Amino acid sequence: MGRHILKREQAITFVKETFATGLKKVLNLTPVSSPIVVLDGTGINDDLNGIERPVSFPIKSLDDQRAVVVHSLAKWKRIRLKELEMEPGEGILTDMRALRPDEDYSPIHSIYVDQWDWECCITPDHRNLPFLKKTVEDIYSVIYSTEQAVSAQYPHIEAVLPENIHFISSEELLLTSPDLTPKERENAIAKEYGAVFLYGIGGNLSNGYPHDGRAADYDDWSTGNERGYKGLNGDILVWNPVLGTAFELSSMGIRVDKKALITQLEIRNSMDRQQLTFHQMLLNDLLPESIGGGIGQSRICMFMLKLKHIGEVQVSIWDPKRKESLLEQGVELL
Repeated sequence: MGRHILKREQAITFVKETFATGLKKVLNLTPVSSPIVVLDGTGINDDLNGIERPVSFPIKSLDDQRAVVVHSLAKWKRIRLKELEMEPGEGILTDMRALRPDEDYSPIHSIYVDQWDWECCITPDHRNLPFLKKTVEDIYSVIYSTEQAVSAQYPHIEAVLPENIHFISSEELLLTSPDLTPKERENAIAKEYGAVFLYGIGGNLSNGYPHDGRAADYDDWSTGNERGYKGLNGDILVWNPVLGTAFELSSMGIRVDKKALITQLEIRNSMDRQQLTFHQMLLNDLLPESIGGGIGQSRICMFMLKLKHIGEVQVSIWDPKRKESLLEQGVELL
């Protein structure tokens, strides 16, 4: 059993090194260090859907000022681009480690989150759908080539991804299947095309509901795009043949400028957040325009190695009874 796990660990390392090397090259990224905690009350932590509670604690040496474990580094990265004096066309890549204690357990969800968090400087002229699509195509080319490399290294693992990724807006997808839930729509489109970038996620669609939740202060989901819909962000979804569902590998997008930030804060009735450190920096033209996202490391490994449970590629905390039940099914968690 131990040697079997060791071989899996070696395969996980192969996947991570192959993918990270390709991503750095295609997006011109420089690896940087990143925090696991940030100070509370600065607006730097990712609020996700706005209801998730971060792990927090007082710091004795700072007069018990509270710190929070990051949910992701969506906003921290943009500040770091400024601090490192990055130019348009340059970017950063970091191994993000986060805790999301309110996450619901499932075969693809854990309270421990590991991502490749990346961010690139852009110019205002890049704030458009064609540039977003080009960036997605670059990232997908690395996903595709990584699966090909894994299949060559481990011949028993079949490569299943199409060579090209399909693009569709969340509004278009709603109109094609108005009677389905958002998750059912994702399953249908991912099964049809194999790989999809679903864009425009966060704002209300024509049915009065968003496809999925997004915070108001990092991705731009309110600006109109060239297709006549709203949103310059989205998710990379692939069809997972092991689970028989759509499988999100990445959430990404062009980040808010001042106009989009104000618009989205108004929509969410969160105008008080303007006074936070991050928001003041953006509103006072102290941050660069950027595009960025997170790519799940455990998700990539799980998909590439065609495994059934995220606990097979990461060490987390699981219910003992559930862990025992999975073992009886032949699913051995790390």
